Amino acid sequence: MSFTVKELEEIQIAYPDYRMELVDGSIVIMSPSGYESEEVGTEFARILGNWVRPRKLGRVVGSSAGFKLPNSDLRAPDVSFVCADRLKKSTEDYAELVPDLVVEVKSKTDSIDKLRKKIEDFMNLGSKVGILINPKTRTVEVYCNGEMVIFKDGDILTLPDLLPGLEVAISEIWSPVFE
Repeated sequence: MSFTVKELEEIQIAYPDYRMELVDGSIVIMSPSGYESEEVGTEFARILGNWVRPRKLGRVVGSSAGFKLPNSDLRAPDVSFVCADRLKKSTEDYAELVPDLVVEVKSKTDSIDKLRKKIEDFMNLGSKVGILINPKTRTVEVYCNGEMVIFKDGDILTLPDLLPGLEVAISEIWSPVFE
């Protein structure tokens, strides 16, 4: 059986406690994230948003924002960015476009291969940059222009083709330890 976005919306109303995506006509139920992966994703979104917003470069959203994609999928990356000229005003509904930047954060129950595939799918639909953050290995994979670069502690993430001037110290995105 193949579902539509409208049918997914109806199911979501009946089961509001479940996060769902529509992938190739199938409904995928998303389990809650582990605490650390959610904290890392939130921190990355905060850093990105605090840099983007004062410059009026676009919009940064978290994992609850859905995107109706050109292939009829409805997906929600952990963090995403859309350039201001592509979404001049926020919408109450799902955004009907492909985000310029998608970020996935691996939690303990995620398959790394499925996350890479999700990023690849977004890139094939037009995302300019895909980022996979792995808190366990403390690595950040950045996909851009057909290449993948791995960043780790001590490195500075830059995205000159999308967000010139942005600099993120990889060591700053991890969950802090309070002693």
